Amino acid sequence: MLLRRSLAGLIVSLMSACMAVALWRVLAPGGWTGAKVAMLLSGLGAAPWVGFCVANGLIGFVLSLTRPAVPVEIAVTGTLPHTAIAVTVRNEDMDQVLPPLRRLLDGLDTAGAGDAFAVFVLSDTSGAAEAEEHAVARFRSQDRMPERVRYRRRRGNAGFKAGNIMDFLDHHAEGFTLMLVLDADSAMTPQAVLRLVTAMRDDPELGIMQHLTVGLPASSAFPRLFQFGMRAGMRTWAAALDWWQGDECVYWGHNAIVRIAPFRDHCRLPKLPNGGDILSHDQVEAAMLRGAGWKIRLLPEEDGSYEANPPALPEFMRRELRWLAGNFEYRHLLRMPGLRPMGRWQLIQAILLFGCTPFYLIFLAAAAWAAATDTVSPFPAGPALILTLLWAGGLYAPKLLGYLEVLVSADKRARYGGAGRMLAGMALETLFILLMDAINTWAKTLAMARIAFGLRASWTPQNRDDRGVSWSEAAWLLWPQTMVGIVVFACFAHAGWNAVLWAAPFAGGLVAAIPFCVITSNPRAGAWLLRKRLAAIPEEWHPGGP
Repeated sequence: MLLRRSLAGLIVSLMSACMAVALWRVLAPGGWTGAKVAMLLSGLGAAPWVGFCVANGLIGFVLSLTRPAVPVEIAVTGTLPHTAIAVTVRNEDMDQVLPPLRRLLDGLDTAGAGDAFAVFVLSDTSGAAEAEEHAVARFRSQDRMPERVRYRRRRGNAGFKAGNIMDFLDHHAEGFTLMLVLDADSAMTPQAVLRLVTAMRDDPELGIMQHLTVGLPASSAFPRLFQFGMRAGMRTWAAALDWWQGDECVYWGHNAIVRIAPFRDHCRLPKLPNGGDILSHDQVEAAMLRGAGWKIRLLPEEDGSYEANPPALPEFMRRELRWLAGNFEYRHLLRMPGLRPMGRWQLIQAILLFGCTPFYLIFLAAAAWAAATDTVSPFPAGPALILTLLWAGGLYAPKLLGYLEVLVSADKRARYGGAGRMLAGMALETLFILLMDAINTWAKTLAMARIAFGLRASWTPQNRDDRGVSWSEAAWLLWPQTMVGIVVFACFAHAGWNAVLWAAPFAGGLVAAIPFCVITSNPRAGAWLLRKRLAAIPEEWHPGGP
């Protein structure tokens, strides 16, 4: 494992060095100005995360070339551990939560494994609790074993989701060995669940087994395009993490199985320095459990484990900002006793996922500043192109290599409707993500500034229903990005069309933020993608999943 981790570190170092050289070649001619120094420092600050993306992309790509398109099905043999399926809900639409559970239980029964499982709906609902309870009661009455479906509601929300789960383990989990953790928008196939359960049964040192989770089929344009690219990137990313992190891998808090006794003993979260509860619990729990000597593994199979993605840009931004706030709380826990080095790295990695964002915005703003004020240095078109390819290519390497992995395999191409459909989906998703990332860079940088001033995000209920976004709502939300984009392009125009064209892929989303938000939420856009079968995932081409 040391050699594997050393290889990952070497790739990160080499990529960082390449970026440093490219930055120097772009910025050094013509002498140094304040804007150029800001560009250099922000580029160097972003380089390690770009290198980390390259390392995971390359390693995952090589590993994924040998992986079959669909995992081998598991036949149930021997006795399975008694497993609680714990579904956490808070002010959710139970008509969306319960059908995937029905399909899962029915599938487990068909596989001859249903007797080993029981469902617990763990509610922290503060609103329509009576309707929620009645929905679960109807669900329970329709089951062949009604006693295996149970409902528990807390009156408060202490500790958020982590507190909900720990309360269940303390008071309701007697007689169960394992717990399958599901969110309200989770869906898993019986085969995926059985893969996790048999892995835990066969390795008594496993504390958590995390299944790679991908997006559910979507009809709305925004989640459809987002999850098409996310799936490609996460496939290579997860394969790489499993390879070089091994038994000290990640936990994302849902669509994963947990060994109850050690989790209950070792994963009680500490309070933050201000006495508050930790918002984002999963990485901390994994680090604590691994520190106690238990294995944390990632199963990098994309078949059978799903979640829903936000239906439109406003919901996506709110989710990202909640995650950002939660991950930044980890800075208070880096010196927590009992963690292994990899556990501390997992916390650092979660911080860096968002923490490098301001570097991109600073670089763009400094480049615009230089374009508007530097009359000595001509725009270095050639070196700038090389730097752009290194930076953007490295940042999106897991996704780009995930696409390539599909294209070079006839079996995998067929799962996506053939090379033509795959390439069309890639083109649309690439445009989509370039525009969206520019918008989110500004939002996340502002959120980090608010955190720096001591403001704390709330963990509010999520809207999961498809909806359109009006022009007025989009304008109210995104006018700051629009104004910044206009100023940025005015600055680049001062340096000529070469500078404008260079900036367009990475700053265009700022100017286009409002129409982007409206169009990607428009039902007609989603219907067109669905009708043309663009950005379609394998489950749409080959139905029969969750």
